[in-house]
Amino acid sequence: MIRHGDVWTLQHGDRVIGRITIDDIDFPWLEGKFEPLPGFEGFKPLFDRSLELVEDHPEAWEPVYTEIETQLELHSEEGPAAEFLLHIENDRAWFRWSDTPFD
Repeated sequence: MIRHGDVWTLQHGDRVIGRITIDDIDFPWLEGKFEPLPGFEGFKPLFDRSLELVEDHPEAWEPVYTEIETQLELHSEEGPAAEFLLHIENDRAWFRWSDTPFD
């Protein structure tokens, strides 16, 4: 069960490059304060570009987001999510996730 205060981590390999502390749950979306850690700066341009494209240019968004999901993992306190859709803007992150790959 997911609760306010749970911490999810964004990982590149074995390295934690960001933390999300959950403060809003609106199933299927979780939202929280994002804390970037060393290593995140290399991925920030991908998240920025993803936000620019997601609404108006989905055909261009997909390859950008594929770079994110192939290089990074999102972990709950129980382990990695099999699939996730993550947005980060400034100090906020919102995402949905699944234990099994999305259709």
